[in-house]
Amino acid sequence: MSLLVNVVDVFVDAAGAHGNQLGIVWASSSTRKREQAIAADLGFSETIFIDAVEAGAATARIYTPARELPFAGHPTVGLAAWLRDNGDEIKHIDVPAGSVRVRFDGDLVFATALPEWAPPFELDQLANPDEVEAVDPDAYGLGMHYVWAWFDETRKRVRARMFAPELGIREDEATGSAAVRLSAELGQDLEIVQGAGSLLHTHLRYLGQQVEVGGRVSAARVLELR
Repeated sequence: MSLLVNVVDVFVDAAGAHGNQLGIVWASSSTRKREQAIAADLGFSETIFIDAVEAGAATARIYTPARELPFAGHPTVGLAAWLRDNGDEIKHIDVPAGSVRVRFDGDLVFATALPEWAPPFELDQLANPDEVEAVDPDAYGLGMHYVWAWFDETRKRVRARMFAPELGIREDEATGSAAVRLSAELGQDLEIVQGAGSLLHTHLRYLGQQVEVGGRVSAARVLELR
């Protein structure tokens, strides 16, 4: 049986380039108990399955190629953008970790989460962006690592990369939950350039107890998974 999957790129830059691919699937009897296998077959860092959309809220679950996550940033941002493009401007996405508030600001889409919802990334600060660029992803055989350095500390601009073999991800192009963790750890709003050039923005909310992460999302394309 074939499955139609909507795919968007999340956290693209101002020109619409880069971004992290996200698979979006409407849950149904044909996907139940197959979510992990579907996510592995797609091979994206995350795939989100929509269980319901009603009364301004969506209910969804998120899978990497290796396991389910209670929360992730680029799937919630990407799903909110995709639903808005299809006529559903939601205010919340309910995932296993809790209720994620979403908002729209022009072409930017934001999701707000508690930092503890994010996986326990190792936040590895390096001396400069060149050192971040030089990191070999295959040096990480275990764990979840967010490697970063200041581009410009005064302007709160960061260069980052993420490696998570524990999640079945050799290198992630853009990682909203890791950006949430880093922003909370530093206690600052940030502009983060990750991967090949994806762009993420974070803002502290509610006296720093929550972090909003957001960016731009591409138009969708449809992929058929056989």
